[in-house]
Amino acid sequence: MINEKVTKYLIIVFLSLYIVLGIVNLFVFNSELSGVGQRWIVSINGKTGFMNEVNPMTLIMSFAIMIGLIIFASTVKFRLVPEKKRQTVFELLFEFYWGIVEDAVPNPKYRKPVFVIGVSFFLYVLVSNLLGGMPGISVSPLSNGKVSVEMFTDTWYTPTSDLNVNAAYAISVLIISHVFSAHSKGVWKWFKGFFEPIIFLLPLNIIGEIAKPISHSVRLFGNIMGGGILVLIVSYMLKYFLIPVFLWGFFGWFVGLIQAFVFSLLAIAYIGSAVE
Repeated sequence: MINEKVTKYLIIVFLSLYIVLGIVNLFVFNSELSGVGQRWIVSINGKTGFMNEVNPMTLIMSFAIMIGLIIFASTVKFRLVPEKKRQTVFELLFEFYWGIVEDAVPNPKYRKPVFVIGVSFFLYVLVSNLLGGMPGISVSPLSNGKVSVEMFTDTWYTPTSDLNVNAAYAISVLIISHVFSAHSKGVWKWFKGFFEPIIFLLPLNIIGEIAKPISHSVRLFGNIMGGGILVLIVSYMLKYFLIPVFLWGFFGWFVGLIQAFVFSLLAIAYIGSAVE
């Protein structure tokens, strides 16, 4: 009962603060829309190009999310009779994903590692996407080389809006699926699978494998990045007042939840199909 009252008070305080900030932005500040779709990139050793540049916000938010998930997981105590709602929620989540893994992975030997991989991806991508539905600190580069830091005019930076993050996870899924496949079938049978059903389909089979991580990563990137840019533009046109909060909630929470589920489901499906 006390927790419900506290939650209601927090929601009221948040909405009141949001409305006040919207009024301030509407009548006081005349901010310019700059740095849309751009990222704060730092060069390593003054060099540019692949492997010589890094996005500090991606690293900061990724490690913050992972540390937060580890700390939160350490607070969840599983007991025979659930004493808190958190245990019930996680049990329902685990049971749901375990059912998916049982259907997708025919070999029982690989179900547990695939389950861990799928749930880990879901939780990380979900928290990353949910940040896109919460107003917070936004960092964007300016034309003069400096960095603009603003509060409550955009959502928190989401690591899943960085294609490098999504591509790294998608490639890891591809590598894991082939390692599991070679381990379950044997190296020779795994290698021979690229030439099936006939040897002339080898190029198409290779293209199909390469297309998996591309579609896997670009799907998530496009939805999160595109939604973020759309919300930012609409928010600027309306001076961040009233309507953007619903757009933040839709693209950050609703779409974010669906994309987290789709990303983890595809990871399970790719690995499961490889160990058949």
